[in-house]
Amino acid sequence: MNLFSKIGMKVYRMFSRSSSAVNMPDTDSKSQTIDSHLSGNKIPWSLGYHEYKWKNIEEGINNEQVLDGIRNNSLPVGYGKGIDERVVEYPWLMANLAAGKKSFLDAGSTFNFEEILKVPVIQEKDKYIYTFYPESNNYSKDRISYIYGDLRNLPFKNNFFQTVVCHSTLEHIDMDNSMYGYELGQIKDKSNKSYEYLKVIAELERVTENNGLILLTFPYGVFENHGFFQQFDKEMVDKMIGHLSLTCKCEKQFMKYEEEGWKFANENECDTAFSYNPHTGIGKGTDGAAHSRAICFIKAIKQIFL
Repeated sequence: MNLFSKIGMKVYRMFSRSSSAVNMPDTDSKSQTIDSHLSGNKIPWSLGYHEYKWKNIEEGINNEQVLDGIRNNSLPVGYGKGIDERVVEYPWLMANLAAGKKSFLDAGSTFNFEEILKVPVIQEKDKYIYTFYPESNNYSKDRISYIYGDLRNLPFKNNFFQTVVCHSTLEHIDMDNSMYGYELGQIKDKSNKSYEYLKVIAELERVTENNGLILLTFPYGVFENHGFFQQFDKEMVDKMIGHLSLTCKCEKQFMKYEEEGWKFANENECDTAFSYNPHTGIGKGTDGAAHSRAICFIKAIKQIFL
């Protein structure tokens, strides 16, 4: 059978919060847990890491100074030190979203958290969350539509959405999700690249209306196949841009993790980046990186060329 395109909350918890943190502790307990993490030299994935990370994410996505800095290719010195890429991906997405009640597709269910959904620029949108399997977080009472299936075959008509976001999901397309409890077919050869993500790109472009916005984020650097995700290299990104450029005006940006934290970087600076896989220990260094060391961001505005 084909591997499904979205691993749902089971994967995302690993890089957003643990299952025990879905119901966050009270304020005092949360502060104590964060203090424990800080007193332990802020080691990624140690006790209190998830709470500390989400505290930083919430502060970033609600801080206009941080968002304005991102719009001008700048981050505060030391931003996100010792925290995985979610700490920069979420603010980048918020900084690039337009205000107003627009039809909005979360292609991968990475916005299905109260901390994200309550941000004003998200709250006002007409939201659809597309994922493979129902998750414990459910906000149907807030008029959020949940749809289930494979991102390579979306059930929406052409030009349906004004805004489409695919946040840290493309790298999991066609990969081995057995560690998260899904049935699998043949395990993929880790020496090979999978280009199934291009089918998702084609679908996202198809369902976006003319002058609509597509926002993509994913790990970047040397090609790596970690089994449950693959890290994209320049050749793979060029294929993605090549397809999008047929109908869209595209802009690429990059951020890189260094020992002092996250910063904007150019593509060449990120070409040799490698990821730390916390499941296996592969790629762990002395810089305090929690997962990926470089992220590619793509902003595409659909423009049908005649």
